[in-house]
Amino acid sequence: MNSPTLYIFSGLPAVGKSTLAQLLSQRMQIMYIRIDTVEQNLQDMYGSDVKNRGYLLSHRIIEDNLSLGLSAISDSCNTLEFVRREWESVARRSGAKFVHIEVVCSDLVEHENRAKNRNITVENLVPPSWTQIQERAYEPWSAEVITVDTAGKSVESSYQELQSKLIL
Repeated sequence: MNSPTLYIFSGLPAVGKSTLAQLLSQRMQIMYIRIDTVEQNLQDMYGSDVKNRGYLLSHRIIEDNLSLGLSAISDSCNTLEFVRREWESVARRSGAKFVHIEVVCSDLVEHENRAKNRNITVENLVPPSWTQIQERAYEPWSAEVITVDTAGKSVESSYQELQSKLIL
């Protein structure tokens, strides 16, 4: 039996991260957890600030699945180094491999247009404004990371680029 893999998707809002993560999940038939969905549902149920609790809950769910030998995808911004390291710890504790995948959109005009016009699929989620996206702290990578730039590309083209960079 091959050891499971945790695919850790990272990147700013509106770069195409969730679209690629969901497509990889569908095509590989592996579990997918989006932090926005978890946190928004916790917020809806408990009505208080739940930041970080969504990560903690998602860590436990993914770790359970990795421990069963199932690969998984985590979809969140992961803009800070310590958050990325926590996902790595989830994989290590369960004996899984992990792959960091950073999704970017290098065309700022395109990125802004996506941010302002994207279809929000998480009920009640209020997405960050373009200004909030630009001002978000984003620490440099110290780990090996696969980067996919979605600027000027179709979803399928971006997915093919990701697939070519992954060892599947």
